[in-house]
Amino acid sequence: MTLKECKKEEKADRDFQKKFKFEGSINVLTQMMVDPAATEKRGGGKNLPLRRGEILDVIQFTNQEQILCRNSQRRCKSGGAEALPA
Repeated sequence: MTLKECKKEEKADRDFQKKFKFEGSINVLTQMMVDPAATEKRGGGKNLPLRRGEILDVIQFTNQEQILCRNSQRRCKSGGAEALPA
């Protein structure tokens, strides 16, 4: 990983911690795949856009319907429960 990529990831992590008032280090609990049969959702606000079959990193289980996730572009938002364990 280059220095530029490393700094970009650090900035994304700081922005995530500020936006979600998340304290401590960001640890990935597990990975999940969005249900291939689910409808794609745009997202917006604090909701992560969901694409069929996309692999998400789970950072925190907030409740039964929402999961704090990060996608492959390192965008961190709440995702719906339409994901399946990968």
